[in-house]
Amino acid sequence: MADVVGKRRAALQKYPPGHQYHSSSLNNLAKSLQVRFKQQGVPSDLDEAIELYRAALLRRPPGHSDRSKSLNNLAKSLQVRFKQQGVPSDLDEAIELHRAALLLCPPGRSDRSKSLNNLAIGLRNRFEQRGVPSDLDEAIELHRAALLLRPPGHSDRSKSLHNLANCLRDRFKRRGVPSDLDEAIELHRAALLLRPPGHSDRSKSLNNLAISLRHRFEQRGVPSDLHEAIELDRTALLLCPPGHSARAKSFNNLAISLRNRFEQRGVPSDLDEAIELHRAALLLRPPGHSDRSSYLDSLAISLQNRFEQRGVPSDLDEAIELHRVALLLRPPGHSDRSSSLNNLAESLRNRFEQRGVPSDLDEAIELHRAALLLRPPGHSDQSKSLHNLANSLRNRFEQRGVPSDLDEAIELHRAALLLRPPGHSDRSKSLHNLANSLRDRFKRRGVPSDLDEAIELDRAALLIRPPGHSDLSSSLHNLANSLRDRFKRRGVPSDIDEAIGLDRAALLLRPPGHSDRSSSLNNLAIGLQNRFERRGVPSDLDEAIELHRAALLLRPPGHSDRSKSLNNLAISLQNRFKQRGVPSDLDEAIELHRVALLLRPPGHSDRSSSLNNLAGSLRNRFEQQGVPSDIDEAFSLYVQLSYLSHAVSRMDLAAAKSWATSAEEMNHGTALVAYQTALKFLDQHVALLSSSSRHFDVVRKATSSLAMDAFSCSVRRGMLTTAVELVEQGRAVFWTQLARLSSPLDELSLSGDTGAALEEEFTQLSSRLRSAFDQSTEDQSPQIRQMTMQWNDVISRIRILPDFSRFLLPPLFSELQKAAAAGPVIIVNASQYGCDALIIHSVEDPFHVPLGITRDEASELSFEFQTLAEQFGASDRQNKLVSILRKLWDCVVDPVVQALRESKVRPHAHIWWCPTAEFTLLPLHAAGPYEKNRDNLSDIYISSYTPTLATLTRARQRVSRHASTQHFVAIGQANPGRGKELRHVAPELAVVAQRLLPVVSFTSLADSDATVQGALDALNHNQWVHLACHGMPNRTQPFESSFAMRDGPLRIKDIIRSNWQNPEFAFLSACHTTVGHKESHDESIHLAAAMQFSGFRSVIGSMWSVDDKVARLVVSSFYRHLVDDSGRLDCTRAAVALHKAVKKLRRSKIPLEQQIVFVHIGV
Repeated sequence: MADVVGKRRAALQKYPPGHQYHSSSLNNLAKSLQVRFKQQGVPSDLDEAIELYRAALLRRPPGHSDRSKSLNNLAKSLQVRFKQQGVPSDLDEAIELHRAALLLCPPGRSDRSKSLNNLAIGLRNRFEQRGVPSDLDEAIELHRAALLLRPPGHSDRSKSLHNLANCLRDRFKRRGVPSDLDEAIELHRAALLLRPPGHSDRSKSLNNLAISLRHRFEQRGVPSDLHEAIELDRTALLLCPPGHSARAKSFNNLAISLRNRFEQRGVPSDLDEAIELHRAALLLRPPGHSDRSSYLDSLAISLQNRFEQRGVPSDLDEAIELHRVALLLRPPGHSDRSSSLNNLAESLRNRFEQRGVPSDLDEAIELHRAALLLRPPGHSDQSKSLHNLANSLRNRFEQRGVPSDLDEAIELHRAALLLRPPGHSDRSKSLHNLANSLRDRFKRRGVPSDLDEAIELDRAALLIRPPGHSDLSSSLHNLANSLRDRFKRRGVPSDIDEAIGLDRAALLLRPPGHSDRSSSLNNLAIGLQNRFERRGVPSDLDEAIELHRAALLLRPPGHSDRSKSLNNLAISLQNRFKQRGVPSDLDEAIELHRVALLLRPPGHSDRSSSLNNLAGSLRNRFEQQGVPSDIDEAFSLYVQLSYLSHAVSRMDLAAAKSWATSAEEMNHGTALVAYQTALKFLDQHVALLSSSSRHFDVVRKATSSLAMDAFSCSVRRGMLTTAVELVEQGRAVFWTQLARLSSPLDELSLSGDTGAALEEEFTQLSSRLRSAFDQSTEDQSPQIRQMTMQWNDVISRIRILPDFSRFLLPPLFSELQKAAAAGPVIIVNASQYGCDALIIHSVEDPFHVPLGITRDEASELSFEFQTLAEQFGASDRQNKLVSILRKLWDCVVDPVVQALRESKVRPHAHIWWCPTAEFTLLPLHAAGPYEKNRDNLSDIYISSYTPTLATLTRARQRVSRHASTQHFVAIGQANPGRGKELRHVAPELAVVAQRLLPVVSFTSLADSDATVQGALDALNHNQWVHLACHGMPNRTQPFESSFAMRDGPLRIKDIIRSNWQNPEFAFLSACHTTVGHKESHDESIHLAAAMQFSGFRSVIGSMWSVDDKVARLVVSSFYRHLVDDSGRLDCTRAAVALHKAVKKLRRSKIPLEQQIVFVHIGV
């Protein structure tokens, strides 16, 4: 070749500028240099060729017969340089030159098809670099036009078939439309027929048909496509002997097909052969060669796959180094830079999964972010970058437990799924990964909708992976995982049976030697274990243990999932010990848990599970063998839970609860620390959830009896102020969360310019967050996630200010004690460990009153009363009611009254009840001996209620704004859209009007005006409200509890969204307004509490059904006592006014249950 170049240099000197052959000589020398560049890859040859082509073009001006040739030659050489160096301007110039050449080849000209073809190739190259769909669509149309000009028999027909097929394959890769790939395969087959044995381009056609078949295999999973691709690749390689320019490409293509077959069948020899072929190909692409970077990439990917199968660290380390070298060869601006960033990131992520070095994962995430920036909307690989970045963030979430990583991963997976519509080859992958991330979030936060959505996505993925599909086993495995999680939550037997069936099917598709076999063994074992726990069939547990042992053998030291397998086998052995009592099972379980814990160091997201599991096993052995060191070690492990550094999950909370239970049962000294840890975790866990009603079930399950048991533990240890703090921290959690978004910040705004700015920022963010939670169906939208992070940041900055260090933290006793400013507050607590009352005074320490009742007895009394309350009005139950009220007096109220008397609380003083658990359903205010010459509670004290001390404190701190005019609205709905007519509503509203017209600005809203919106508008403009209508409790979905208006229900969720101005007092003359969720009494989700939370300082509600005739009598008497000579209303007189109104009823023949139905809540 050197001789040819030399001769042509001599010819150029022979024909100087101006000579008729000068342009031809320039052209010929350029061609020779270009050929030498192709052979030897020396960049200077190509640069010189381009300059010579430019010079030739200048000597062939418009009108010159060879101008189109020169345009083409320069364009092609620029395209070659673009492929080598990736400079976009080279490609843009090439395309413009091809367009100019095409204009010089009008229809009918013999070389038009060549110009169409050249321009199409340039556009396809630009599409590969920038991913603009219109470039590829235009290229396809140009190739179709060229093919029409090359009918059967045309010498270049095979070229056009081949080029059009390649473009259609590219479009398939981008949009996933199967017909594009099917057409590409048919065109490649047609091209191959035109290139029989002996044809110079036969190997190229064999290669391209193989590549397209491989893509179809990846989409549809039909093994015959892959088998044919491998045979074609082998045949192509035989046609490329040593020295052939396409030999490296043939090595590479066969290697990729073998790698694909390895991924399908898991046969190690396929992967080993692929790696050897990649190495051979790389030797043919020495340093300086323009294609070296892609061959480095290919070898690295196969080494990565072998690492994933066999776990040999050197394979992965070599892969990372190869990817780093490839990235250096693709500097900023290079068309394949995003691919190199992506590939290096994936390798680092794999190494992180093996060795757990955080810097590998952080670097992977940064590389994926950089790749995504190079793949903007419209880029063909954007969905891949979204998908890979999401997977890396999910990995980091699994390691560090930062919720924002998982939320961002879910959003990225959703975005990727939108770019992979039905028919797209990677749709099933996106469905599967989004499902996995949602399942992770479910495990952390317990929101059922996340798991239900995951199951639907898994089912959708399975439908597009039919039998024979290479990823069928993954889909079976994922759906099984989700069903198993749902079984654990809801206990539906069909879910676990289906999961086991799917896991068995997946295991059959992963025979010995398959890289994912350990995963399938593990999953099937877990399913059988879950089913054993439910049905107790011994064979399920024995099989689970054998499967876990087999999985552990496939996860040797260093394997990323080894700790999981150790943990799972240990749990199964522990279960078998509990069933059969064989000590060796328990001893082995303990040793396995110890090894698992070593693999989960501080900061690991599963550490709390391992601490809990090992502690539980040691406790089991202590109970069996009585060795003190076992129980000491168990509690030293539990104590480590209080030092957790990562964001808290449900598993961490469950572990802390286990600690508390164990400490109680063993009477261990760490019990109180356990409760404090659990309640701290509860606060953090609930803070990660939105304050939307969708999360009520999660909150309800997380709280259970935790606060009441913590209270009892503190009382038993004489820590009475701690008891008050802990019971407050773990009750009415939902309202606490909402209150955090509605905190009045008057003191902050008065603390200086910084405080005022923070107050404004906090108020705006809180308002936006509440609004976003109300409107969004997806709790963790990017908008909500971003605002939550900003909100937490503002809180941190507020806490730096003097006097605000405890801003929005659980209140201390000194703050809670302010609830008793106007009279004592009595917390009445029911716990499985005992029932107690604490009397909170405004200055002294709390006073403890032991109660003569157990929680079971309180539960029985509560059930008895609830059953009776359902029959009120239907028959005379007076004697039964009196019997319950006497029991309540003897066991609960009388001991408290005696203590109040000892504390010098004067007769007829105002007291507040703060009941917990079962006591929330009992009418403490009505307790008494009900005997002649003996006082009932109502004869001794005036009773009010408060759901929590913090609620009452907030109500006291919201001082009335003395507007010159007090605005009062009476809303009555006697004829709602549903429900029977209330005949006494109109007279009741008339009585209210009669009493209040002289002293306030009074509005009445009734009948057709009393609509949902009408009521909300009225409440927005009035500080005082009287509501007479049907109350509709919903005991399973309490946020649906409502007041019945003319056009539908005014629900709790509508009430709490409102932002009313300085509300003061609400009289809820309706049934069941203090009735909440049937199982979660301590969350106090009922109509009266909703009004109180919305700002009403004082509320009157009802505990059961109200007779509307009685309601009218009570209302009349109540307002007569409320209005005094001052000419102004004062909500702090409401309790006294109700007390006097009810006292008046006793003189009439009204049934006892109607005399005591109304209660006062608040100040």
